Amino acid sequence: MRKQVIAPLAAGVLLALAGAAQAATKTASFTVSASVGKNCVISAANLALGEFVGDNDLTAQSDITVRCTANTTFDIALNAGNTGSFTGRRMVGTGSDYLVYNLYVSDAVNAAVWGDGTGDTEMVDGTGAGMAAANELTRTVYGRLLAADNERPVEEGAYSDTIVATIIY
Repeated sequence: MRKQVIAPLAAGVLLALAGAAQAATKTASFTVSASVGKNCVISAANLALGEFVGDNDLTAQSDITVRCTANTTFDIALNAGNTGSFTGRRMVGTGSDYLVYNLYVSDAVNAAVWGDGTGDTEMVDGTGAGMAAANELTRTVYGRLLAADNERPVEEGAYSDTIVATIIY
């Protein structure tokens, strides 16, 4: 019976001594921080008006997508293209041939020309919802080529213009 009492007592003493031999500890805290700056990204899809045969009007639309930090207000401007004129943007073909067209802020008949805010042009605006892909905002560009604006003879072939979309925030 003596052996039964001594063994647990010895184990307890050894455990107490082992706990007393542990290393001392100290703690310190620190702050982790970051800041969020205003930011926007923009991308634009090509706009294909289709085939013009001399007596048909063409309309089409494409999208400009934007992501901005939350609550960042923005304007989207479109330049005048290769001709530098908003009154009648021109797609150029081979030689001196061109087709007159324009880009609009909506598909309404009397919609404003989408430009840089000068003259009678308008920009399209919005407010960012965050930089995550799920917060992407879409703005639609409406293109129109009217037969009445293109009555001069033009050669068969491909015609194009390059438009630059700029986000101002």
